[in-house]
Amino acid sequence: MRFSIVIPAHNEEGFLPGCLDSIERASSKYFNQVEIIVVLNRCSDGTERIAQQRRAVVVKDDSRNLARIRNAGARQATGEVLVTIDADSRMSENMLCEIDAALRSGKYIGGGVCVRPERTSLGIGIIYLLLKISMLVTGLSGGLFWCMRRDFKEIHGFNENLFYAEDYDFGKRLKAHGRKQNLKFRILRRAFIETSCRKFDRFGDWHIFSLLLFNAGKLSRGFRDGDSSFANRYFYDFNSAKPGAAEDAKKPRR
Repeated sequence: MRFSIVIPAHNEEGFLPGCLDSIERASSKYFNQVEIIVVLNRCSDGTERIAQQRRAVVVKDDSRNLARIRNAGARQATGEVLVTIDADSRMSENMLCEIDAALRSGKYIGGGVCVRPERTSLGIGIIYLLLKISMLVTGLSGGLFWCMRRDFKEIHGFNENLFYAEDYDFGKRLKAHGRKQNLKFRILRRAFIETSCRKFDRFGDWHIFSLLLFNAGKLSRGFRDGDSSFANRYFYDFNSAKPGAAEDAKKPRR
């Protein structure tokens, strides 16, 4: 098995089919070499049924901890290459080919990709511009990670002490791990993921700025003291709090 793709999913019946469709297209050159692992997290909708119908490996983890959820999926992986993606994202058709070529070159420890929003506005555009600047400064990205499974194990996967920002922490540690082997962390430029704007739809296109201005204390406590109140509202209870999320996800993308 060449690829294992881990997808955490909390009530994702609306978005999961699109994510799986994109993986299927990206897998066209890797017949029987791609396994999909869907990690069910407190699902009360049809997510499990969809995953089973699409012959994904189904894992259950009900913790409110994305690092732990992703690690639960990774432990079931059998592929040489581990890829993580969120259920509300779709990978470009060339994703797995680009990852495969980068790893076979022997130059890279792994990396991330560029992220595109499903729609744009002034507020969303500014946020993504700031994210691009951050990518240039740090050399890191989020949204999707890829590396050899052996290296994922070497750095002990995602940090389960973090309720959020576990992706940034993982990228930083993977990059440091590669540096020891003279390997680079690479952000793929010819592949990308398109991710939903559902949090912008719910909280507003400018909500990130108010989040940073008025919730800095909660964000800090989440790192320092393990306060999960912010993470619960913004991540772990997000789909639970909105009736009809599946119907919204099925609406045409703008």
